[in-house]
Amino acid sequence: MSDCNNDTTTHGASKPGTEEVKSNSEESSMAQESPKNSAAEIPVTSNGEVDDSHERGFNRDLKRSLPAGLGLSETQITSHGFDSTKEGVIEAGAFQGGQRTQTKGGPVILADEIKNPAMEKLELVRKWSLNTYKCTRQIISEKLGRGSRTVDLELEAQIDILRDNKKKYENILRLAQTLSTQLFQMVHTQRQLGDAFADLSLKSLELHEEFGYNADTQKLLAKNGETLLGAINFFIASVNTLVNKTIEDTLMTVKQYESARIEYDAYRTDLEELNLGPRDANTLPKIEQSQHLFQAHKEKYDKMRNDVSIKLKFLEENKVKVLHNQLVLFHNAIAAYFAGNQKQLEQTLKQFHIKLKTPGVDAPSWLEEQ
Repeated sequence: MSDCNNDTTTHGASKPGTEEVKSNSEESSMAQESPKNSAAEIPVTSNGEVDDSHERGFNRDLKRSLPAGLGLSETQITSHGFDSTKEGVIEAGAFQGGQRTQTKGGPVILADEIKNPAMEKLELVRKWSLNTYKCTRQIISEKLGRGSRTVDLELEAQIDILRDNKKKYENILRLAQTLSTQLFQMVHTQRQLGDAFADLSLKSLELHEEFGYNADTQKLLAKNGETLLGAINFFIASVNTLVNKTIEDTLMTVKQYESARIEYDAYRTDLEELNLGPRDANTLPKIEQSQHLFQAHKEKYDKMRNDVSIKLKFLEENKVKVLHNQLVLFHNAIAAYFAGNQKQLEQTLKQFHIKLKTPGVDAPSWLEEQ
């Protein structure tokens, strides 16, 4: 009896093992045939749409078949379905800190090549501050008598003469404007006086001729005064252009020259101080940079000095030509007016192509008169 039971137990235990082998072989064969069956059979739902339950199952099986070392969070599975022309795409990226980093296409820009506007402005402010400090130190040292300055004796003398002449021309201009204002008031009074004499000439029969003579005289004086006034105003306009435009433009160039001279002396002094110190690995780059800046400011200084010399030369020629004509005009007009020579006064205005101002009409500009 015991032998029979043992045999029964042995046969019963071996039977499930055989069934497991068969089931495993069947599952493997089904797994091999499943892609073909799923590709051959496309189930459709009742509303005509494709049932994607098989697609989800395929993706699940594919994930299971991936290597154990690659986590699901590291892998992106994209499937477009069996009805699409595109195949399934598996994208895998490097795993860093629990997140996958993707590299996008397009041009690669290095961080060093990006220019920061704020940094550029800061660098400009730094250079301006350093230059201002050096120039201020140079000016203070010159005023205290401690620093040396570069002087062009001939050019400095010409500049001093120009500034002195400008002050004198401004005084002449101011006096001529005063004379023009006073003459205008006198001409206006003479015109009113002539009108009053003419009115009395008509109303006083016994003094008709006397009032008439005085009316004609005052009107003639007013007419000649207007002619002289035109000549004086033309003189004022020409001298004003010379003083406040031509000379002022030259003095602006002189100011730029003086600023360049201060910068040149400031960087020259800085270079001299560095050359007097020790020469080692730390100071040599500073000396080379200082030498470069000194050379740049020296070229600027030489250029500005040449520009000032040229402008002073042309200004002198223009000043002589303009003042010669205007002084001749002023003399002839004043002499003819007080001599009572009306023809000579009118001839003087024609000689200089001066047009008198018509009452009620604005006077033409100086360029139009030229």
